[in-house]
Amino acid sequence: MTFSRLVGIAGLLLTLSPLGGNAQVLEQAVEPDLTEEQQQYMAWAQRTWDGMVQRSGTVELAGGVASLEVPESFYYLSPEDSKVVLEEIWGNPESELTLGMLFPAGTTPFDGDSWGVTIEYSEEGYIRDDDAAEIDYDDLLRDMQASVREESEYRVDNGYESISLLGWAEPPYYDAGQKKLYWAKELAFGDLETNTLNYNIRVLGRKGVLVLNFIAGMPELDDIKQSRDAVLSMASFNPGYRYEEFDPAIDKVAAYGLGALVTGKVLAKTGVLAGLLLLLKKVWVVIPLALGALLKLFRRRDKYDPQ
Repeated sequence: MTFSRLVGIAGLLLTLSPLGGNAQVLEQAVEPDLTEEQQQYMAWAQRTWDGMVQRSGTVELAGGVASLEVPESFYYLSPEDSKVVLEEIWGNPESELTLGMLFPAGTTPFDGDSWGVTIEYSEEGYIRDDDAAEIDYDDLLRDMQASVREESEYRVDNGYESISLLGWAEPPYYDAGQKKLYWAKELAFGDLETNTLNYNIRVLGRKGVLVLNFIAGMPELDDIKQSRDAVLSMASFNPGYRYEEFDPAIDKVAAYGLGALVTGKVLAKTGVLAGLLLLLKKVWVVIPLALGALLKLFRRRDKYDPQ
């Protein structure tokens, strides 16, 4: 089946009313257009999605260091479900568990235009922010671009696609009151037509930093900007781990400052951000485009079906 045919099916399903027609007829109308492999994938995807637990409200993150207040406009997936999303649905390399992921309500990881936020924690010590106003982020960008060029050469030599850091999608901004830093980078991989967006949030704590990364394509940038403040407000450290509770007599001070958080060089050495640039949503996979439409249809049918 051609790409345009699959997308056409997806568009057709999205326009169908959940109140009209028969769901079985719709499914039968679609299935002949899909290969057996595609139908098996779609069945697996539906089972996988049905098995995931979507949570909102107060979420205590593993380790007891921090928590989330997730509004009804978002949902949280557990570390185990998030691993399935990252590796089995989005095709990233196998890695250690994160602390979970956040998604906008009304979307699934299978939707073609979906995005998610990974959550991690790095306990590298208290990060001083007294030099925040002195950081030249343009200089940092040039250093990062040079590092990415070197990495790209290594990747190409070893048979992988090239990578380039095009620039800021959102310049770094530090909220000294909330102790939260965010920025975004635009990256190009190989000859892909859609560039990758790495939108990053860091929340400073007494002993380390919460690492929140949006995984999306550049077309989702405006949507993410509109959702950024909501995501920023969700994450906070628990009592005993808050930035203002730092005790210089007993607490470790990190060997780096805010600038290193942006470049990622120090965190990459700890393994927390290892392979971050490879953490992508595989937007070129065809099947999930049609599947996303099916899942939206299923969600609407569950909501409106009087049976």
